[in-house]
Amino acid sequence: MVAESAGVRSTVVVVTWRGREYIDRCLDTLADQHRPHSTLVLDNASDDGTADILASHKSRPRVLRLARNQGYAGGLAAALPTVHTPFVAWLNDDAAPDPDWLAELEDALDADPTASAAGAVLTRPDGEVQSTGVALTADGHGVDVTTDANPFGFCGGAALLRTSALAEAGGVPRGFFCYYEDTDTAWRLRLAGWRVLAVPSAVATHLHGASSRPGSFRFHRWNERNRLLMLLRCAPAQVAAGQLVRFAVLTAVLPFRANRPDAANFTIRLRLLVLTEILIHSPAAMMARWRIGRRSTARRSVVWNAWAGR
Repeated sequence: MVAESAGVRSTVVVVTWRGREYIDRCLDTLADQHRPHSTLVLDNASDDGTADILASHKSRPRVLRLARNQGYAGGLAAALPTVHTPFVAWLNDDAAPDPDWLAELEDALDADPTASAAGAVLTRPDGEVQSTGVALTADGHGVDVTTDANPFGFCGGAALLRTSALAEAGGVPRGFFCYYEDTDTAWRLRLAGWRVLAVPSAVATHLHGASSRPGSFRFHRWNERNRLLMLLRCAPAQVAAGQLVRFAVLTAVLPFRANRPDAANFTIRLRLLVLTEILIHSPAAMMARWRIGRRSTARRSVVWNAWAGR
């Protein structure tokens, strides 16, 4: 770990699971950063030789290994109690940040004390922009945008947050496992009165889907479930209730639709699983909603009206 006397203000948390094919590249680019930092790799019980790569890498990252895979959200949540720097970065193991990535993010937060999070631009290997941040749709989805200079939230694949602001907002929703942990966090930060920045000069190349399978059954399960849990936790009550009812009604009528979309999130099995999980997790989500409300300085309806479908 780089000493505090060396000017370290950020801990970069890299969450990995079976990342043998790309974790080396991620760590190489972190070693080349222009700004001193500490690197913490959260290994989600990888069984593919990732641990050997981490042990032998020239940058000698600090490693926290979990006994079982807790996903991206669970990994971040497990890492946060060990972070003692003013800033904490979230970084996918299949992302490779440019050398000035961290410096640009730190400088952006230094320049705006009202901002608690700064998101980078994620590009594909061919240079195509994948994300400049996350927008909030009119029905409460979080979607990556590629042109918005002032998005609702940050993409969690490469972002920097104020550690204290994140902790005060409730940290990372561990139970989400994967997806929507960034949009949920942006919701809570904005409810607490913080701004979220997009920093176009901070760039990371991302091998999108390398560590997950977009379009798979699990992908859609986590997306559908976590969107609804996020709304239950953060959104105005009528929005959360309306979207939950809409999801349930669509599930009920799907067997009678002749033109049912050919996608995993429109299968009855997946949607019933999501509704079952919502039922199981709703008590915890409602308790979280109460805690979030107590910490909030902005009304949920104000945040929703300012950003949803903008």
